[in-house]
Amino acid sequence: MTQTRQDGITLRQWLPLVGLTCCAFVFNTSEFMPIGLLTDIAASFSLTEAQAGIMISVYAWGVMLLSLPLMVFASRFEFKRMLLGVLAVFSLGQFLSALAPTYPILVCARLVVACAHAVFWSVASIMASRLVDTRHGALAISMIATGSSIAQIFGLPLGRAIGLAVGWRMTFAVVGGLSAIAVVYQAAVFPAMPAGERFTVKQLPELLKNPLLIALYAVTVFMATGYYASYSYIEPFLAQVAHVDAGAITMTLTAFGCSGLLGSWLFGRLFDGHRFPFLAITLSGVPVALLLMGPAASSLVTVLAVCALWGCCATAFNVAFQAELIKCTSADSSAVAMSIFSGLFNLGIGTGTAIGGAVVSGPGIAWIGFVGGAIAVVGVILAITVMFPAIRRAKPVA
Repeated sequence: MTQTRQDGITLRQWLPLVGLTCCAFVFNTSEFMPIGLLTDIAASFSLTEAQAGIMISVYAWGVMLLSLPLMVFASRFEFKRMLLGVLAVFSLGQFLSALAPTYPILVCARLVVACAHAVFWSVASIMASRLVDTRHGALAISMIATGSSIAQIFGLPLGRAIGLAVGWRMTFAVVGGLSAIAVVYQAAVFPAMPAGERFTVKQLPELLKNPLLIALYAVTVFMATGYYASYSYIEPFLAQVAHVDAGAITMTLTAFGCSGLLGSWLFGRLFDGHRFPFLAITLSGVPVALLLMGPAASSLVTVLAVCALWGCCATAFNVAFQAELIKCTSADSSAVAMSIFSGLFNLGIGTGTAIGGAVVSGPGIAWIGFVGGAIAVVGVILAITVMFPAIRRAKPVA
């Protein structure tokens, strides 16, 4: 077979790998689309933004609760069949969302999407690494991460732009159409691939005895909760508190995503040589940015600066945490550890969105940055007092 370069990845391997990267983009775009469309969705069903935000919490909690049981069920299937089934369910959920006549039906449709999301992110990196030679496994996994990162840069603003132009329902329909195309594409190019090892509860005791992993999980919950207490309502915050017009809101969300790409680049350049300073600065940067949201709302320039700091630090610490997780777990348990990490992160998303909604309904939307920042400060304190000492004591795991 002709190869793209000497001893490199073949074209037959590149095609499904690019398809998985595009799937990662679509899945991540779908998860956060409602954030940029929250005001329009709320208006369609005569709800407040806080009431409409419940949909984001339900989705995140659904992913958290369904990841492990659905993966245990899905692990009996060959990977190609599993992938095509997941994409089909995902597409169906998007079309149901676009057609939902009532808000409860929209929430149920989003739960259908959450089922597909839970399985896809449990196996995406595994499938990517198995598509190529072991020497290129890291490159394959990084492509999945790239698709996810690009979704944060362009997915949410693009979804918002479509929603503003032709309505939020069309945004869901477009994602459903892209998912249907992905089913056809992967059916044509994805190779037959035997299922990987099943997730079993026998691996959990080993993880629960790892003090660094437990500390990392605890910090993750607080950081994700604080982050999404604010981020889930950033669109109405910009409109109602910062008094930014629709075009500038889209620009701000795009800048937020681009700063996340910067955070990923800084991780690659600085983390290995400056591990603890990198963790300390990026972790601390998140609550600093959140606490500055209110004071910065008087000017678009300061809003952009705060969002840039926020997006950069949030992405950087998230990637760094995943690197720490891989370092402190064995090859046999890292997949389960990452699955739990994803579930707890979604717990933070759901809890943060619910807390943010309570703030919007109570003291007011102007306070979401202060509340989110205070929660994230707890995460920073835990990191400094518990996680950092555990990192210093930990020995590399083979």
